[in-house]
Amino acid sequence: MIPIEERNGSAVFHVRVQPRAGRDEIAGEFQGALKIRLTAPPLENRANQALREFLAGQLNVSVSAVKILSGRKSRTKRVEVQGITAAQIHSLA
Repeated sequence: MIPIEERNGSAVFHVRVQPRAGRDEIAGEFQGALKIRLTAPPLENRANQALREFLAGQLNVSVSAVKILSGRKSRTKRVEVQGITAAQIHSLA
């Protein structure tokens, strides 16, 4: 089970990103984080932007509602998504 912190109408959780994958997809859970495979390379912030766009599409929120709080240069990131609940994140995994 992925630990998710709910606060002020948003959910904060960890994501483990695998860049340069064959396709964009959610690959389950990895060490307490939601594992996401992205086709984008980890260059010039492309994977971070692809992660924001992918999560926004999966959760039906705008891209501006998805923020990377920490781990911009790491595969493990702490993400905040406005306007969703922990149950919506758990339904993705």
